[in-house]
Amino acid sequence: MNTPLAERMRPKIMAEYVGQEHLVGPVGALTPQLQSGLIASMILWGPPGTGKTTLAQLIAEEVKQPFFSLSAVDSGVSAIRDVIKRAKNDSGLFPNSSPLLFIDEIHRFSKSQQDSLLAAVEKGWITLIGATTENPSFEVIPALLSRCQVYTLNALTKENLEFLLHQAIAKDSLLKRKTINLKETNALLRISGGDARKLLNTLELLVTQQQLDDISITDQYVLDHINQLGIRYDKGGDQHYDVASAMIKAIRGSDPNAAVYWLARMLSGGEDVKFISRRLLIAASEDIGLANPTALVMAQSTADALMFVGMPEGRIILSQCVIYLACSPKSNSAYKAINRALDAVKTQGDLQVPLSLRNAPTVLMKELGYGQDYVNDHNTPSGFAQQEFLPKEIKGSIFYQPEDNSKEQFTHERLKALWKDRYRY
Repeated sequence: MNTPLAERMRPKIMAEYVGQEHLVGPVGALTPQLQSGLIASMILWGPPGTGKTTLAQLIAEEVKQPFFSLSAVDSGVSAIRDVIKRAKNDSGLFPNSSPLLFIDEIHRFSKSQQDSLLAAVEKGWITLIGATTENPSFEVIPALLSRCQVYTLNALTKENLEFLLHQAIAKDSLLKRKTINLKETNALLRISGGDARKLLNTLELLVTQQQLDDISITDQYVLDHINQLGIRYDKGGDQHYDVASAMIKAIRGSDPNAAVYWLARMLSGGEDVKFISRRLLIAASEDIGLANPTALVMAQSTADALMFVGMPEGRIILSQCVIYLACSPKSNSAYKAINRALDAVKTQGDLQVPLSLRNAPTVLMKELGYGQDYVNDHNTPSGFAQQEFLPKEIKGSIFYQPEDNSKEQFTHERLKALWKDRYRY
């Protein structure tokens, strides 16, 4: 059997692992666990081809524990229970830690399948390592998520990917049979979309399908041969992200025609409508926001309706939402406001809540001044007491700045009338 290049080049020890320094580097989040040999249940979340499966296998190798693997694509509850039973039997041989159960694409497990893991994780019969390309907050049930740490794998850098290419050319026994001169990498990197698995397997196709013994790989060489080799974008790789990005940018740029085209591309490629719905919800708030608050209501209604109606009729609902968002006035003031506020928290730390704003449920708290000098705005003639609600260190700071659209300009005028000097701009 011809093992693909990506599998042949899979690291055997942690020292060969490329990327994810924030997890397995000298001060990585997982490094203390690896050093102690005590691994906690975890979810590895990241784009395709960033090393989730490899990392799980290397963790098992590092701690010398039994390793069981399942794919959510073809495993049911009975398969899970069978693996858990075998893991329980093996756990007696390894009293200090439990066997590792790796589940690839755990986001594809149904609620009942995920429920079947709870007792085993809770009682320590297994240490779960789940891998997912989808946000676990949406795709993993809360009960299971609360029992796991979530670690994010970053997209591999250009340097990481080029290192993998050169390493494969230098070390793989099959590739070494030919003289390969890697002159340019941009086309290869673009086609792989940051997916190391796809990158290496594409390299192998480009090399092995040619009768030449001396091959110079340039961007033009890659583009000339890519179609005849049948290499295309797929929803699990770069198309999943690039086409979604194109749709969102078209919405942001108020182009309903391009937006609905990219929507059609995703639908025809079999994209998960839940993924599309989440992107539209984010766009409704990030890119339209307070210029048209109804956009968020529309996006949420679309998500709800899709769950009720399903496909193929759901395409009409999605089309309506995408066109509505693209045609809406745009503002990212809410997005910028929370980022400014988070920056203030990061730079200023946990500033004390002013005493006047603190709750005073006990006599002692009242004696300490909690709630003193606070004026309930409803009890003033105008309904506005013009109090300071920020900590004194950042008094008067402006995080929300209304943008130039009709709804926010109305808001701006009201804020200027209330706060006088604060909203003069």
